[in-house]
Amino acid sequence: MATNLLMPKATAVWLVENTALSFKQIADFCTLHHLEVQGIADGDVAGGIRGVNPIQNGQLTREEIVKGEADENYKLKISEPKVKVAAPKRRGPRYTPTSRRHERPNAIKWLVRNHPELKDAQIMRLVGTTKSTIESVREGSHWNTANLTAMDPVTLGLCSQMELDMEVRKAARAAGITEDAPEGTRLMTAEEALSRAPHVPEEGEEVYERHNADEYKADREAESVFAKLKSLKGADADADEDDRR
Repeated sequence: MATNLLMPKATAVWLVENTALSFKQIADFCTLHHLEVQGIADGDVAGGIRGVNPIQNGQLTREEIVKGEADENYKLKISEPKVKVAAPKRRGPRYTPTSRRHERPNAIKWLVRNHPELKDAQIMRLVGTTKSTIESVREGSHWNTANLTAMDPVTLGLCSQMELDMEVRKAARAAGITEDAPEGTRLMTAEEALSRAPHVPEEGEEVYERHNADEYKADREAESVFAKLKSLKGADADADEDDRR
């Protein structure tokens, strides 16, 4: 018996008009009562409904109809859909594999310590835990508090780095942390991180800079020597002039 047939009554109209299937076969395939199918054939039911071809919409094959026409006891089988629609995601805590569930308190401890701006609902989404567990870890009343070790949930495989960054940014916006906030209270962009990275000289650049520095130092030393010589010569000239007087 079909359960996901599209427009069953319109399909029954088409099958009554275009096939030699029995009323019971059509009723079973379209999930209708056989008397209702008989009423369709008599024109008493579905008078204004236009028939829909189940072969064209991919829900029944011509071979199935031939088999049903050859054997009135044969039950028609609905065709498998060629395109499967993904089921909508279920809202609720994230599913955590059994092998990883014992790591959740460690991840909670890491999140509470490193990102206190995160709300409990965000931590629940990231590691798939409950609010009571978060509170027990935060307050130190968890049954295994003595053995808990703060561990990054990304490293533990409980969430992805992208998911963690998204929740941190969301919490930062909610807490009013802007781009002008003090350093250490917000995430740096890639451009900021690169601009603050130490300069790595290219090949030959360091030698060239050192060579220039050495030349500058030598020039300064030469200027100092010449200045001293000039002052000495000036002093000797003044002494000779005094002697002549």
